[in-house]
Amino acid sequence: MDATRGQNGIQLLLAAEQEAQHIVNAARNAKIARLKQAKEGAEKDITEFRAHVEAEFQRKVAESSGDSGANVKRLEQETEAKIHHLKIEAARISHDVVHMLLKHVTTVKN
Repeated sequence: MDATRGQNGIQLLLAAEQEAQHIVNAARNAKIARLKQAKEGAEKDITEFRAHVEAEFQRKVAESSGDSGANVKRLEQETEAKIHHLKIEAARISHDVVHMLLKHVTTVKN
C-alpha cells in the first residue's frame, strides 16, 4: 500500500508540476501579449504626436513665409519713403549749400 501511495504521490507531484508549468506559460504569454499591445499603442501615440508636431511646424513655416512677403513689401515701402524724404531735403538745401561753397571758394583771406 505504501508503494501505491508513493506512486500516487509522485503522480500528484508530476501533475502539479505540469499544472504549474501551464500557469507559468500562460502568464508568460499574457505578459508578452500585454507588452506587444503596449508597444503597438505607444507606436500609435508616437505616430500621432509626430504628425501633430509636423503639422504645427508646417503651419508655423507657412505663417512665417507669408509674413516674410509682407515684411519685404513693408520694408520696400519704408525705403522708398526715406529715399523720397532725402530727395526732398536735398532739393530744399542744395541751393544754400552751393551758395555757401561759392562764398568760401571766392572769399580771399590775407
